[in-house]
Amino acid sequence: MHYIRIMMYIDTLTDADITRILKDTKVIALVGASAKPERPSHRVGNFLASKGYKVIPVNPGQAGKTLFGETCVASLSEITEPVDMVDIFRRAEEVGAVVDEALHALTGLKYVWMQLDLVNEKAAALARAQGAEVVMDRCPAIEIPRLGL
Repeated sequence: MHYIRIMMYIDTLTDADITRILKDTKVIALVGASAKPERPSHRVGNFLASKGYKVIPVNPGQAGKTLFGETCVASLSEITEPVDMVDIFRRAEEVGAVVDEALHALTGLKYVWMQLDLVNEKAAALARAQGAEVVMDRCPAIEIPRLGL
C-alpha cells in the first residue's frame, strides 16, 4: 500500500494586505520573464507595466533584450537599483534558489510573490526570516482588477 502525503497551503493574507503590498510596490523583478506573448509571464509583465509598475525582466535566455519597456537581465544579481518585489514564474523546486538569490542580491526587497499554483513554504520561511512579506499562489494581474486598483 502506498501513501500520498498532501500538504495544504492556507492563505492568511487579507484583501487589505494585498492592497497594501500592491500600492507600496513600485519596482518589480519578474523572474522567468518570457518574450513569448502567449506565456503567462509575458502577459503579467505587460499588464504590470501598463499599470505603472517598473518591471525588470529576469531571464538568462532573454538577457539584453527589451521586455516590458526594460532591459532584461540574466540574473537578479545584475540589478543595481532597489527592488520592492520579486515576482516568481519558476517551478516550485526552483523557488528556493530564486528567493535565496533575491535576498542576497536585491536592495530594498520587501515582498516575494509566488505566482498561481506556486507554493514553497521553505522559501517563504527564508524570506520572512529576512523581513520580506510573502504572497503565494496568487497573481497580481488577477488581484489588481479584483481589488479595483
